[in-house]
Amino acid sequence: MSAKMSIIVVEADRDRALQIVEGLHQAGAFEVQVIAEPTRLAQEIKARQPDMVLIDIADPSRDTLEELALASGPLDRPVAMFVDRSEAGLTDAAIEAGVSAYVVDGMQPARVKPVLDAAIARFRMFQRMRAELAETKRALEERKLIDRAKGMIMKARNVEEDAAYAILRKAAMDQGKRVADIAAALVTAAGILS
Repeated sequence: MSAKMSIIVVEADRDRALQIVEGLHQAGAFEVQVIAEPTRLAQEIKARQPDMVLIDIADPSRDTLEELALASGPLDRPVAMFVDRSEAGLTDAAIEAGVSAYVVDGMQPARVKPVLDAAIARFRMFQRMRAELAETKRALEERKLIDRAKGMIMKARNVEEDAAYAILRKAAMDQGKRVADIAAALVTAAGILS
């Protein structure tokens, strides 16, 4: 994120928006833009590419919460949501929609900076978890491909598993590729030939 964090504030009420902007300026050096009409929120956020989105909503419904959260791009940036009141299940709905911080009892200037810091920390934690999950899934898929390729080599050459893996590994070294890439090519070729 840049040295001067850019924040989009989503607030329909002009007076509340001014209080939020003032609170943000007191809390730190932020570049703040206000969006009063959330109907085009996704397009506005895509065009402006803020570092963070702060949503202030007095009386949220589940649909409004999810729509605002998803339009804010919670996978791309931290989203903090301040609400005046919350019914049962709304906190879960907001978190499931990707909101990094969900604060009940409205936006109070003294709490802005700690909430923003918490939202950023939580967002970064979830980014790391998503990256680790994606890497684990990729490794599992590669492992499956390698196992299929080993099985094909074992059947075609009538060799044991270790020998089949050695053949894959040698082919990878000879071609300057990864074992998983050679295995994928073998499985693909076998699929075409069968």
